Amino acid sequence: MLMRKVKLRTVILLLVCMVVLLSLFITDLLVSRSINENSMRYEEEKALTTARIVADSDIVISGLENQETDAVQVYANRVRSSAEVLFVVVLDMNGIRYSHPNEEMVGQPFEGGDEKEVFLNQEYSSISEGTLTTSLRSFTPVLDDEGEQIGAVVVGISLEYIDQMINQNHRNILLGSLFGLLAGVLGAFFMARYIKKTLYGLEPKQIASILGERNAMLESVHEGIIAVDEEGKITLVNKSARKLLKRAGLKEDPIGVDIASFLPMTGLERVLKTGRAELGDELVINDMSFIVNRAPLIVDDKVIGAISTLRDKTEVKELAQQLTGVKLYVEALRSQSHEVKNNLHVILGMLRIGTYDQLKEFILKLVDHKSHEISQVQHVRDPVLSGFLLGKLSYAKECGVTLTIKSQTPIHKSTDQEMVHEMITILGNVINNAIEAVAESPFKKVEMTLAVKRGKLHIEVKDTGPGIKTEQLKEIFTKGYSTKGEGRGYGLANVKDSIDHLSGHLTIDTVVGAGTTIMIDIPYDAEENDRD
Repeated sequence: MLMRKVKLRTVILLLVCMVVLLSLFITDLLVSRSINENSMRYEEEKALTTARIVADSDIVISGLENQETDAVQVYANRVRSSAEVLFVVVLDMNGIRYSHPNEEMVGQPFEGGDEKEVFLNQEYSSISEGTLTTSLRSFTPVLDDEGEQIGAVVVGISLEYIDQMINQNHRNILLGSLFGLLAGVLGAFFMARYIKKTLYGLEPKQIASILGERNAMLESVHEGIIAVDEEGKITLVNKSARKLLKRAGLKEDPIGVDIASFLPMTGLERVLKTGRAELGDELVINDMSFIVNRAPLIVDDKVIGAISTLRDKTEVKELAQQLTGVKLYVEALRSQSHEVKNNLHVILGMLRIGTYDQLKEFILKLVDHKSHEISQVQHVRDPVLSGFLLGKLSYAKECGVTLTIKSQTPIHKSTDQEMVHEMITILGNVINNAIEAVAESPFKKVEMTLAVKRGKLHIEVKDTGPGIKTEQLKEIFTKGYSTKGEGRGYGLANVKDSIDHLSGHLTIDTVVGAGTTIMIDIPYDAEENDRD
């Protein structure tokens, strides 16, 4: 619980300091031990080398052979001074000193008890206490010209001097360690500061919370999401995307796979290169169509990856058709509501001024008109579709257009419950286009004919508009294409999609200046209990 409250910077500082301290402590132990051993070995070699030099000296050999101490004493003290050792003592075979830093000791027996082996012609070192102090002593035999041992040389180095040298080295190591610790603390501080900046000032708990929220959001999104890094490797595929890819026949786990080899047609590599978003494109994977949006992931003006959303085109199409149908329903109801409201205002006005004869005549005309409208759709047995067509009659009247609906055969209710939505999309858009086409014509007439023959619903919509130019015929079913300004051009595209969905057929017969006739044939299966 306490660790959760500690900030990331503090954790990094403590961790780095602990690592540096532990490293320096272990280094100090190992280096100190090594230096101690090397120092002892160096001083021992120094003592042995000095002893060998003295033992090979003609002065020492001659002094031992002739039992002359003065020359040996002078030479030994000179060597002791230049070699900076504690003492240089020359012994004869009886252990009598021929030299010593204290002249009073010359001629006296050697003390220490560790000199016996040197008289057996052996070279060695030992630590012992003599007349001066405890010291490191190196023994070397002295041989004459015939190789016979005639004495020995003992060179001593004070242990206090060795300890001082080791302590000095240890102090140097401690100073270096303290400097290393200071550098480690400063490095840890700047590293913690850099990491904190890289993480946008967030603590690990906050990062974990944000990551958990992000994953939950991505997994709950209905759209499929695929993300890649700057090298094109797939880093994220949410649950919806996995389901869509599985339905398209791709069952392999794509995480870590190159997007170019897994889905070469996604276009994410292109987005990585250009850094530009691509919206509303269609992607086909194993005969399954998707609507995709692609966008680069940009951090600090650098493209660090790309993301793509997938949506089953069938779902999008159905949603668009339903929305189009609802819009057309609303338009039809609005037209009827507007017409009824206007008529009620007229009736109210006549009642107030008391023109009852004119009121009676107006109501009779109104009833006759409504009866005429109802008679036009009486053969359309689907109540939703007939109500929709009545709304279109009112809408055409509002626009000053004469709309005539003829049913050559009864139009029974379809066995497909979704058929009515497709029919509303088709009829609504075609009629609206025809009404708009005759808006500037001197004769504003639109005629629609319905008939069911040989299992097909035949729809024919004829207008007296200006017709369609040849170059426009190639583009009118393209989504977004319109000669009426921006935000238009979706009606006929939806009509074409609905007709294709129903496996129908559409034909356009147009004459410039004389009008346009649109003929549509759709497979149509009516309910048995609805037949005459």
